[in-house]
Amino acid sequence: MAGSQWELPPELCCRPMAFVALTGLDVVYNAVHRAIWDAFCANRRADRVPISFKVLPGDHEYPKCRTKRTSYEWYIPKGILKTSWMNKHLNLVPALVVLFYELDWDDPQWKEKQSECATKVEIVRASLQGRNTKVAVVLIQKKTPLPPGEDLVASERASALCNACDLSGKSLFVLPHTDHLVGYIIRLENAFYEHAQTYYYTEIRRVKSHKEFLNKTTHQLLFVRHQFKIAFFSELKQDTQNALKHYKSAYSLVHELRAHETNMLEIKTMAGFINYKICRLCFQHNTPLDAIAQFRKHIDLCKKKIGSAELAFEHAAWMSKQFQSFGELFDEAIKLGLTAIQTQHPGFYYQQAACYSQDRKQQAQQLCQTGATYPSPDPLDIQSGGLDFYGQRPWRQGHQSIDPPDAEKEKTGILALQIKERDVPHSELIIALLSNAVAQFKKYKCPRMKSHLMVQMGEEYYHAKDFTKSLKLLDYVMCDYRTERWWGLLTAILTTALRCAYLMASVKDYVIYCMELLGRGKNDVPDAEPECDPSSVSTARSLWNDRMAIAGLNEFTIEVQDYVPFIQCKAKFYSPSFHVDQPIQLQVFLRADCPHPVSFNKLAVSLNNQDYNQWCVVESSGQEGMSLLPGKTKCYNFSFVAKMEDVGKKIEVRFVCLCVMLGSDRGRCVFLSWRGAGGDTASAHETLQASRSSRRWGRGVETRQELDWDSLTVQQSTMIISRVPKISVQLSHQPPALNNEMYCIHLTIQSQEEGVAKDVKLTAGLKPGQDASLGQTTHVTLDDSKVCDDTAPAFLPDVPLGDLRPGEKRSVCVRCVSTGSRIFLIHVAYSIDTTVEGRPIVCKCHKDETVTIETVVPFEVSAKFVSTKFEPLERIAVDVPFLLMTDILSSSPWPLLLASSSLQLLTMTSNTPRLQSQLQEVVLQTGECASECFCLRCPPLTNGINTVATGQYLISWRRKSSSPDSPLIQTTVTLPHVILESVPLYIHAELPSFGRVRESLPVCYHIENRTALVQDVEVAVEPSDAFMFSGLKQVRLRILPQSEQQMLYNYYPLMAGYQTLPLLNISLPRCPTTNTQTLRRFLPQRIFVKVTHSDGLATHHSHCYFNIKIFNTVLKSNFLLFSLASGSTAG
Repeated sequence: MAGSQWELPPELCCRPMAFVALTGLDVVYNAVHRAIWDAFCANRRADRVPISFKVLPGDHEYPKCRTKRTSYEWYIPKGILKTSWMNKHLNLVPALVVLFYELDWDDPQWKEKQSECATKVEIVRASLQGRNTKVAVVLIQKKTPLPPGEDLVASERASALCNACDLSGKSLFVLPHTDHLVGYIIRLENAFYEHAQTYYYTEIRRVKSHKEFLNKTTHQLLFVRHQFKIAFFSELKQDTQNALKHYKSAYSLVHELRAHETNMLEIKTMAGFINYKICRLCFQHNTPLDAIAQFRKHIDLCKKKIGSAELAFEHAAWMSKQFQSFGELFDEAIKLGLTAIQTQHPGFYYQQAACYSQDRKQQAQQLCQTGATYPSPDPLDIQSGGLDFYGQRPWRQGHQSIDPPDAEKEKTGILALQIKERDVPHSELIIALLSNAVAQFKKYKCPRMKSHLMVQMGEEYYHAKDFTKSLKLLDYVMCDYRTERWWGLLTAILTTALRCAYLMASVKDYVIYCMELLGRGKNDVPDAEPECDPSSVSTARSLWNDRMAIAGLNEFTIEVQDYVPFIQCKAKFYSPSFHVDQPIQLQVFLRADCPHPVSFNKLAVSLNNQDYNQWCVVESSGQEGMSLLPGKTKCYNFSFVAKMEDVGKKIEVRFVCLCVMLGSDRGRCVFLSWRGAGGDTASAHETLQASRSSRRWGRGVETRQELDWDSLTVQQSTMIISRVPKISVQLSHQPPALNNEMYCIHLTIQSQEEGVAKDVKLTAGLKPGQDASLGQTTHVTLDDSKVCDDTAPAFLPDVPLGDLRPGEKRSVCVRCVSTGSRIFLIHVAYSIDTTVEGRPIVCKCHKDETVTIETVVPFEVSAKFVSTKFEPLERIAVDVPFLLMTDILSSSPWPLLLASSSLQLLTMTSNTPRLQSQLQEVVLQTGECASECFCLRCPPLTNGINTVATGQYLISWRRKSSSPDSPLIQTTVTLPHVILESVPLYIHAELPSFGRVRESLPVCYHIENRTALVQDVEVAVEPSDAFMFSGLKQVRLRILPQSEQQMLYNYYPLMAGYQTLPLLNISLPRCPTTNTQTLRRFLPQRIFVKVTHSDGLATHHSHCYFNIKIFNTVLKSNFLLFSLASGSTAG
């Protein structure tokens, strides 16, 4: 029987949805109707109600409704479930028929159209033939309806239409064809869904009502049928919980049926259907453990219900389908968000399905007769076109007795099924299931299960005679088994692969697998491999004859790295590195694992530099060949001299090639090639273990009595390094380096070579590989007579020094313009003549020295602005003298010599005729500070800028310990910007630097108007206890623009020490924002008063006089000024 017999029907696997039929829509010629239909069925989102729509004509004939049975007393059911029942309620019998009719409330032909609509409704009811299907009418209108209660005409006509069509008000709908069509359609769908719910609820009650007429003696099948129908209607109603409950009841009832050979298939078929539904709903309810438990229970109950022994393959096919279906359900649930684990995923069910398919194949081969002819007439031919009930035999449909009605028909039917089974492509079914299982095990990271199933796939391809795919799969899996050293499994797989290679006449693959199976090679056509299909052997022989006639197939190159060959190879260099003046030594170890000696003609090692290959070849001389004894290790040594241009390069073993002759001298020649330094798939683990406990081998390793193969390590490459230099490079310097200085590193190069070191070159500078920013702030030069600029490089390569003289000294100067740690490289390279094994060569040697130098800041410079009274200034008055004070604080661990300093002013001017450095030849120790003071003035600016740059402060310095000829380092410090302010009146005083007690102290105040207006100035002098004074105590002046007025006072000190001068109160009526305090800041507030000299007083102690000088200076107020001087100590 065809394999499709075991496929689940599509109506069982789909999601049941309420079926609603739409009539009255012309979706071909009417654009409005087409738009309505598209709104129903196109682009349905998941949030819309589950309804299946179908457009049917108004007079469509629906399936006829059978006459209602009033009694089941004499009724004997012929089967459990009809094959057409699910499809009938999914696609043929609607829960609701909707009639669409174009009719507006204000249509002028309302009466005629009302009658026409009622007629169409009656036609629909007649076609349903007494079914409980609901009928609804949708009026397609052009206008948007008014809200309920506002359109009285619509209400009246709607009531009239319902009476004419015999409809309830809930079955009449209005669909305006407007821009919001989809919204109206969704509202219609919800109403249709409610009508469908009512229909299926009625159908469930109708089925339940039959239960009281049934008895468990003759109606057991009906109990199962009714529970299934109730569950299915519940699914259509979207009541999945109730559906699951009734499916479980149906499953229990189906296993209560009395089973025998004639109904075993029907019971298993229905049990499989119901189990599928239960598992699907459990996954849908997100209870996967319930689904798995149900499936296990299902398998336990059914696995022994084999049925007819002559059709045992059918049971295996059914079991395979059960596992496959559950695996598909499981996989679908995972795609919808369910999480599976490594020990429970769909792969196990696909694998079990494949196992039952393999059992089916074996049972079919045993039970199906090969020489039998298909019976005639065909017992499987069904006149009606299909089975009436699921799971029944075509030749005895509806038969429920224990014994078959016709024994002869039973035999011919079984024979027909057996003959049909012979044509089933079993291998294809098995391969498809195994492929699904492999994908799942790969997804959940189960590599060994994946490999196991791939072996089974390869064997199935072999049985299907697809040898190419079989060999491809087996070859892929053998890589893993070689690596993990599963020798028993590998041997079994190699046997199958060898058969495939033989049947394909693939000479190279055949030789490879023969050699891997202890090297059974022949010159003639090989004998057929055991257990090969006899029908394929003759084809293989002809293919082999064709291959033997091709001359180019006498030589093979086999890369044995991916196999487990019968000869093992390991190559190693004697050392991971060799100096260029030493011979390079290479050892190749060979070992035969086969039970017989192996002869070979040539051993060659290919290196990455082809020039050395000529020194790494050994060939048999004359008739004497080279051989390997079973289980013995043999070593071959090679030696050659490296070239100078290969210094700093790696020499690698590309591959080792061994030439083995198969058969006679004229037989086939097989080149065994090991990539790299030998080893194979199985020796990777052995190499790892050996590398942990390896020991170095001496030159006489080949003379040892027995070599331990597992302790031999592979050394694929070696590095050619330069000759050991025989020079010394000594560095002398005084760290740390100071920022911006020319830091000198003195080199002393001394040769211990026997000959002359020629072509000496010096490379010095910043070691590569450091921060890229260091290269921009580091400069290197060999000229220490001047400071290098920013164009000097950070690395000086290959500076020629000529031939090396003993004790030669050179200096390298480094300038670092940023702080931090730097690593400098000193590289000295030279050439020397020498000989290696009698061959003269010129060796290039080099000596590297590195030094880490920390760069620190030599000193810190701070600058501040103060007034002439040494008060801090936040703002600088225009054209008013102020002081710039600089402090240099040494942070160098070495004494610093400050040679000079200078100012580069931008907008400022010096208030003194000439700026001179006050730090010439000053030596600063660590932590000492040197200060300077400059008197500056800011001229008026015309562009209105209130913030200006001061300029730069230049310091020339060097280390105190450096030679006098060493260049000076100039450090430039940018001075801070200043904020300018303009004063309307500038007042300053001229007075001596000190005064004496009871001696006249002349003070002249200069008042300058710096505005463009005439300024009225009011000046008042406050009295002081420390001074008497003569002059105007209070005066009002008028000063012209850009003019100056002087006021002269004579102060007479009365006390010694620092004394406060009489204060001037100045006010400007025309500049109210300028107060006395602002103007007074330019004036001196205190002066030092000394005691009067006693020398002059002693010579004139007898004289006491008063010298009164009267100054009559009348300024508007006619004040009299007095100046009193005393020269007598007597008082």
